[in-house]
Amino acid sequence: MANKKSLSFESLRDFPSVEILAGHDALMPYLDILTRPLVVETVKTVIADLKKQFKDGEKSVTEAGLLAAVTSQLDRLMTLNLEAVINGSGIVIHTNLGRSPISEEMITRALAMTTGYSNLEFNLATGKRGKRGILVEKLLATLCGTESGTIVNNNAAALFVILNTLANRRQVIISRGELVQIGGGFRIPDIMARSGARLVEVGTTNRTTLEDYAEAVSDKTCMILKVHRSNFTQEGFVEETPLPELAALCRKHGVILTHDLGSGLFAFPPGIKITGEPDVHESVRAGADLTCFSGDKLLGGVQAGLIAGRADLVTKIKKNPLLRALRCDKMVFSITTQVLAAYLKGTQFEDIPIWRMINIPVTELKKRGEAIQKASPDKDMVLVATEAYLGGGTTPGQTIPSLALSLRSKISPTSLAKQFRSYSPPIIGRVDKEDFLIDLRTVPPEKDQLLIEAVGKIVK
Repeated sequence: MANKKSLSFESLRDFPSVEILAGHDALMPYLDILTRPLVVETVKTVIADLKKQFKDGEKSVTEAGLLAAVTSQLDRLMTLNLEAVINGSGIVIHTNLGRSPISEEMITRALAMTTGYSNLEFNLATGKRGKRGILVEKLLATLCGTESGTIVNNNAAALFVILNTLANRRQVIISRGELVQIGGGFRIPDIMARSGARLVEVGTTNRTTLEDYAEAVSDKTCMILKVHRSNFTQEGFVEETPLPELAALCRKHGVILTHDLGSGLFAFPPGIKITGEPDVHESVRAGADLTCFSGDKLLGGVQAGLIAGRADLVTKIKKNPLLRALRCDKMVFSITTQVLAAYLKGTQFEDIPIWRMINIPVTELKKRGEAIQKASPDKDMVLVATEAYLGGGTTPGQTIPSLALSLRSKISPTSLAKQFRSYSPPIIGRVDKEDFLIDLRTVPPEKDQLLIEAVGKIVK
């Protein structure tokens, strides 16, 4: 086929076989990532589709068109392969880009443990079977100031297993204003229903008072659930019952108070002015019996769901058979151990990448931007003040000052953005009116040279 001219097919017999087309030289570069079986399957599907079009009267099918259709499908599959990208969006915890990046030092230590065998469930002192995650749980409880803690694979799982363990077929009271939808279309009411808990809504979308909760408490009530609205805010005629008041109500009636914090914040660095984002210590001090949060948001670690609180409740959760389906692997344990240790040592703002990014002074970003400009003197590029977002469903509407490279070219900013996404490694920026912006706050300094090379090749 490679040596023939691109001819239109006159009959179904003119179509090449799957094996012949799959062996075309143009498809060889795809084999390493996609593998031959997937390439063959793609070729088979494309040929079948074009044969159907041919039968339906489409007579403009050519050899070149057939090959182009196959490579188009393979290119689409290649974009689905996980690979490292440069985040120039200005969103520090970018959910679509993997949320919090992990430090190379932590990954190196984790690799030393995970590339071979480890004592994941082996007690080195006794030589007998042990339990996984014991150190992580102790570090978590110590950091949170609670009696106990445990870890599952994400925060949705944490909330689910709490409800399934402690409130299955029992009533759980929640404000209507906190029946939120989290990332990926998951909704709190759906999670509660699947857990077996019986939802009792109180208050209104914008106002839920202590009296609303108190009137709903009955002998069938097991728990009051408070969910932090982490990805949106309410303003105007609103009222939210403070957590300490809910804790007092729960103690009075002997029900459990669970606080789904989501973000996993412990404290912002000095000088960073962000408001309205409750931290874990506040939740614990306010009297929550259980607090759950994510590992890969403002905690700055890998995807995980962390549960901290009363020992008797955590013990029940750990005995739930579902915990085996929701448990973490050794890589998560290793990195989470290091992340929690950084907080306990007080080095989190130096050791954890998201906090290093958030803490970078604008003056440092300016120096880096000017150096990139100097290395690209013939390009239409200026430095512009902008605002970066923490992201990850945290601190909605609040920003931190930043600086971005604003690029213009002969092509539209949308086309320019596409070319940067197609670069190796892909560079993700954002379009702002007539400009394509690369925010330097979320670009590691060691990637600046790659930016210079990309700008030189793409911007005309």
